Amino acid sequence: MSQSNNVPLPRGIALLLAALAALGPFSIDTYLPSFHDMEGSLNATPLQVQQTLTAYLLPFALMTLWHGAISDALGRRRVILVNVALFALASAGCMFATNIEQLCLLRALQGVTGGAGMVICRAIVRDLYAGARAQRLIAQIMMIFALAPAVAPVIGGWLQLWLGWRAVFAFLALLSIALWLICWFLLPETLPVRQRQALQPGPLARSYRQVLTSSAFLLLCGALAFNFAGFFIYVLSAPVFLMRHLAVPASGFVWLFWPAMSGLMLGAWLSGQLAGRVSPACTIAAGYLVMGAAAGLNIGLNLALPASLPWSVVPLFVYTFGMSLAMPCLTLLALDLFPERRGLAASCQAFLQSAFNTVAAGLIAPALWDSTLSLALGMGGLMLLGATAAALDQRRRLAETHLVCLP
Repeated sequence: MSQSNNVPLPRGIALLLAALAALGPFSIDTYLPSFHDMEGSLNATPLQVQQTLTAYLLPFALMTLWHGAISDALGRRRVILVNVALFALASAGCMFATNIEQLCLLRALQGVTGGAGMVICRAIVRDLYAGARAQRLIAQIMMIFALAPAVAPVIGGWLQLWLGWRAVFAFLALLSIALWLICWFLLPETLPVRQRQALQPGPLARSYRQVLTSSAFLLLCGALAFNFAGFFIYVLSAPVFLMRHLAVPASGFVWLFWPAMSGLMLGAWLSGQLAGRVSPACTIAAGYLVMGAAAGLNIGLNLALPASLPWSVVPLFVYTFGMSLAMPCLTLLALDLFPERRGLAASCQAFLQSAFNTVAAGLIAPALWDSTLSLALGMGGLMLLGATAAALDQRRRLAETHLVCLP
């Protein structure tokens, strides 16, 4: 399938889109090794520092509901440039925070702008391609995207050891400035003016209602959110999981992120290889078989052995492999339900996932991180919820196909 809008694409478009998508999550993973230093510097409790993460995730989730709809009206490029610029300013502000309240407010401002790239890059993919080519491009983006959570805590850990926690936010400010400059020169506009949708309250409200009340859309988004949360609880619990349970130093966050992100990259690569050769339903089913095996292995290891390296992180590699194998297909199935409002649909998809990530940060992870076994059981339970949602959607699709085939 050819490009839908005949937009000339720069080389490395997958790398650019992956960098935009990773900017928001990158601002989570880089400062995790600094939690203890921030407690002393800002005279804050561990819970207060943890809540800077919630302060980021909540506005991040709320704004993801709007980024795509705004880009449907104003164009993809313009919205990305404005949000990346504001993210850079908020990151610079975090560097100069003098108390935990200021940091929470500035983290919230980061959250307002940090999700734009993640949302809009999905819409850009569907602006350009459909079918197997879209699946391959999303898989390529995921492969590159996977490097960010693997590299971010390592960078954050070394910056923490060398310069302290403020250097982490200085790094985020410089990174976002560099990304803005690259976007200014290389990012094309992929949504023609004739295809844009006005931001009129009535039609916009009807579109949101149509998307957010679609059972098919909610099932697919639920599958994505539950799958991701099965891994994300470990990211949210990283300081406790690594430093308390596994006795890893601040520079050793690589023990969590490299196995997990290696699995994510490998699964995304395989998903791209299977595009056009294996049906999306079979690819999704294979992903859940792998995730189920990982969850079972995780629980079994925690019952049989004390928490230790490398056994406590091996299941994360397997789990993220299965998760990323299924993710491109689930993402495209959800977006293809609303071809005229891809940006809005991408916003709703990201909002639902981010909202559940906020719940995971504020409630689920703190309830599970006291032991590695409880984290393993949490992974298994969340994976089962995701599998149930995906199975219900597949059952619905089969029923619709049967009705179409009836005379």
